[in-house]
Amino acid sequence: GSRACFGLGGFGGHATGPLRTGDVLHIATTPCAEPAPPETAELTDAWQVRVLYGPHGAPDFFLQSDIETFFATDYRVHFNSDRTGVRLIGPAPQWARSDGGEAGLHPSNLHDNPYAVGAIDFTGDMPIILGPDGPSLGGFVSPAVIASEDLWMMGQFRPGDTIRFVPVRRAGDPVVAPSYREAGSAVLARNGQGPVPVVYRRQGDDNLLVEYGDMTLDIELRLRVHLLMQAVGDARLPVIDLTPGIRSLQIHYDSTRLTRETLLGLLHEIETGLPPAEDITVPSRIVHLPLSWGDPQADLAMRKYQELVRPDAPWCPSNIEFIRRINGLEDEAAVRRIVHDASYLVLGLGDVYLGAPVATPIDPRHRLVTTKYNPARTWTPENAVGIGGAYMCIYGMEGPGGYQLVGRTVQVWNTWRRTPAFARTPWLLDFFDQIRFFPVSHEELTEARLAFPHGQYPLKIEETTFRWADHKKAQGQQAASIARFKTTQQTAFEAERQRWKAQGLDSFAPYHAQVADGDGSDVPEGCIAVESTVPGSLWKITVAPGDKILEGDTVAIVESMKMEMAVTAPAAGRIAELRAIPGQALQRGDIIALLEPEHAS
Repeated sequence: GSRACFGLGGFGGHATGPLRTGDVLHIATTPCAEPAPPETAELTDAWQVRVLYGPHGAPDFFLQSDIETFFATDYRVHFNSDRTGVRLIGPAPQWARSDGGEAGLHPSNLHDNPYAVGAIDFTGDMPIILGPDGPSLGGFVSPAVIASEDLWMMGQFRPGDTIRFVPVRRAGDPVVAPSYREAGSAVLARNGQGPVPVVYRRQGDDNLLVEYGDMTLDIELRLRVHLLMQAVGDARLPVIDLTPGIRSLQIHYDSTRLTRETLLGLLHEIETGLPPAEDITVPSRIVHLPLSWGDPQADLAMRKYQELVRPDAPWCPSNIEFIRRINGLEDEAAVRRIVHDASYLVLGLGDVYLGAPVATPIDPRHRLVTTKYNPARTWTPENAVGIGGAYMCIYGMEGPGGYQLVGRTVQVWNTWRRTPAFARTPWLLDFFDQIRFFPVSHEELTEARLAFPHGQYPLKIEETTFRWADHKKAQGQQAASIARFKTTQQTAFEAERQRWKAQGLDSFAPYHAQVADGDGSDVPEGCIAVESTVPGSLWKITVAPGDKILEGDTVAIVESMKMEMAVTAPAAGRIAELRAIPGQALQRGDIIALLEPEHAS
């Protein structure tokens, strides 16, 4: 019954997205129940938000001091916030781990797991509250999820507001050590009786995160997640969604019909009946996709990130060069060769919106390991191809992201049309499909992208099956070659990490602390201030001191809310002085330039 629209996805709402001039709205005649008001609906600029601790806490991901700081900090809302996520400015954790291993160089990185709406997600050192339009899964840790009674507050947060997270516990929560005072424990239960250890993590009020085995990339663990998902579906429990990650399954259940305690008991029973994952065979398709290597749109995303978010980012200006360096490869051609030789097995969908696949090469010698952006990008072009940790992802739409970009391909989502490639669903790929890239130029891809949504660009798709036992046997025979590749890779990985430490790049101090000079009170007589009309990051200044301009001419471009906004001259005249620099954070009304107006004789 929601009338919300997914603006970035281009559907929902009144028709095909946000309201536009000329839309006709009709008043609904169907009666509906009165919404129950929150206990306290006071609007403020200093929020106290109740959260449930977990799924990721101390001591396995965070230090105990990190959790204490998390609950004792007044985080400030960043201007680049919306329904996908609310970015927060606050202290960086010290972290319990030195890195994320195959999931990425930064300790916030983990093997992709499903997210809950309202999760506080650390993308590197920056926390982001994931909103209703946020991704289904991703590769970052989340120490807490907003309690159901306070989810409404997410729609009220404004740039500059402060947020203090207040931990709450629920009646019946099991006492599992270690725990954090009134917050309880991020882990609800463990099961070490079966062939694979299982951890059950708290994830808000209506989600349970089930994790298998060690924190490693293991296709066999993903197959066990698949078996569990099938078994839970067959049990016909009051489940709303089942979302698999790399080594985890999120069970989104109806808590009015099923208690967490009952669900945990049922999962223990199901676990004892699961067959060995190694023996199963699953349907699979080999999908051949065009890849524009180093596409100009991917390059633009890198440049905007370096100019607007993190000038000293060690993965910029070229993500491909960074991938080469951190994997110990001889040149960028070797990176390209490995990406084109790989067969990427799709392990998850919705990593960065709209059916976006997260996939890993079946052959370990094709697994290029990188870190994810810290903090994440604010903009990524639709269908960019990136690598994060040991995983490849195709971005389903424009939006934020953290994977190292190598190029761009055709659409993986088609909302409105049924074509041969999208005959069954709006999303192109399924779990356990295999993606293989072939090279095309930017011009060829541009033509393909225009034609593909209309069914005019046929893809080669081969029906097959995937049996892990066969690949496991082959990898055993190639063990020496795989070990040599991993040794070279790990040596380069460690060298990159030491280089970061030596150069002070292993942590990130937000550039947002820089603010414009002056509050408007020091404008010289005879001058007019050209002010920022929106909060944001100053991307470009299009004029220089001494330039003559007309009323309405663009003086600067500010990136705000993932959009570019022109700041225009309020009068004709000459630019007397510039008071801001590209990359600088601005509040509404901050002075960008001074204008000496043109006076009539």
